[in-house]
Amino acid sequence: MPRTPSTTPTAPLFQALSLGAGVQSSALLLLSAHGVLPKLDYAAFADPGWERPETYAALDRLEREVANPAGIPIVRLSAGDIRHDALDPHSRFSTMPLFVKNKDGSRGMLRRQCTSTYKIKVLLAEARRRLGAEQLPEGRVGRTKRGLFLEQWVGISTDEIHRAKDSGVSYARNIFPLLDLGMSRTDCENYLAKHGFSAVSRSACVGCPYTSDKGWRTLRDGHPEQWQQAVEFDRAIRAGSARANANGIPLRGQAYLHPSLKPLDEAPIDPPRVDRKFRHLRLVDTSERWEGDPDGCSPWACRSGSSIAREPGQAQPLGRAA
Repeated sequence: MPRTPSTTPTAPLFQALSLGAGVQSSALLLLSAHGVLPKLDYAAFADPGWERPETYAALDRLEREVANPAGIPIVRLSAGDIRHDALDPHSRFSTMPLFVKNKDGSRGMLRRQCTSTYKIKVLLAEARRRLGAEQLPEGRVGRTKRGLFLEQWVGISTDEIHRAKDSGVSYARNIFPLLDLGMSRTDCENYLAKHGFSAVSRSACVGCPYTSDKGWRTLRDGHPEQWQQAVEFDRAIRAGSARANANGIPLRGQAYLHPSLKPLDEAPIDPPRVDRKFRHLRLVDTSERWEGDPDGCSPWACRSGSSIAREPGQAQPLGRAA
């Protein structure tokens, strides 16, 4: 239950978890349910509408076996369907970090706005709603009263302390219980495995450009339906978002999900084959293999870094395409 607010609150009114159903946030949910950490008032999952199947399966299991028995409600939030919005000329779309082959042959990357739109904004709106902010038309949420705040747990472990960031607002203060407990990602994996939750995957969209080659192979070989969705999406976004094109702002180049700047079903996602006769030779530069995002898609630890303002339709340069 929420704490009773005083005239000038000095304590958070709620304890909330930013839940991505990945390793660290899942560990935090279990730690709260088991009494190692204080009981959460709620856990919020921001759903972009196109998460990987294993993420939804993990979330369902966490809710069924951990959250519900502990009396911790899991709230599923949504700002829309990122795949649909990208392909619909009438939908407002926040750009994904697509790889772009510019007209001069250089390789660039579009700014990453999707995390803010489909995750951060809905998490903060839920925080304001919980704090009693006014409900506005079209599902919007107004401002909170001055001084009211909640603490938002973020799953950052000791081996990635550099990713710990503030929320940027005073009413939702990010805290990092795993750092206080001195727990690494391996510690979280071991804790999950001890309680029957092994092999928890990282949270990310099916068509996330930060997917590693291994991740693409896993999708192709284990989830053919979602793989086909990604292949078709890759083809459909070649000229950028449908909305931008409809508004007369075409992409100045061609967009791809894979950094090779090839269609996804033609991209070099498989390990190179090496003849046994020449196994002792280093025939392939392993630095060219795409490792993707090692941290998955975290609302509060966006890998893309600061935005770079460029002309409409122009991508941030990354170097000459191979």
